Amino acid sequence: MAASSGSSPIARRYAEALFELADEARALDQTASDLSKLKTMLAESADLRELVVSPVVGRDDQAKALVELAKQAGLGEIVQKFVGTLAVNRRAFALGGVINAFLAELANRRGEVAVEVTAAAPLTTQQQDALQATLAKRFGAKVSISPTVDPSLIGGLVVRVGSTLIDGSVRSQLEGLERTMKGVA
Repeated sequence: MAASSGSSPIARRYAEALFELADEARALDQTASDLSKLKTMLAESADLRELVVSPVVGRDDQAKALVELAKQAGLGEIVQKFVGTLAVNRRAFALGGVINAFLAELANRRGEVAVEVTAAAPLTTQQQDALQATLAKRFGAKVSISPTVDPSLIGGLVVRVGSTLIDGSVRSQLEGLERTMKGVA
């Protein structure tokens, strides 16, 4: 499995195991769809993000909560069992990295370019489609976008393609302006 930028060795190993399970079950597309849905849920829910990283919540309680949440969201059995396994093994904190690594590997095997896009607010379908078309033209290949939300960006986008990072966020522009002003003073 190809290494995914921004994901830890733990996340890549779990993503590889999940990929093999989904491939054997001939459920790669369903699993990718479920993981994308789960990624959106993580981006939109601070409570879910807290549950995933909290050392206070016991592994069994965390597993039960994540499995139940996956069921309620209509995610497939493979992803339901997988999030439970992550929690029981105390690796739920790596869920975001696992999702990114899985989606990047799937895109790689399909000859697509995996692009991680971080925005200050959730992107609309129209915005994602326009961005996908622009990036496809730029990279000369089909593009698979994995969107995430980070309100601290203030505005703009951060786009990561492999080891290339394009930071067009307002936060980075303000930080650059601050560095410039400190250099002048």
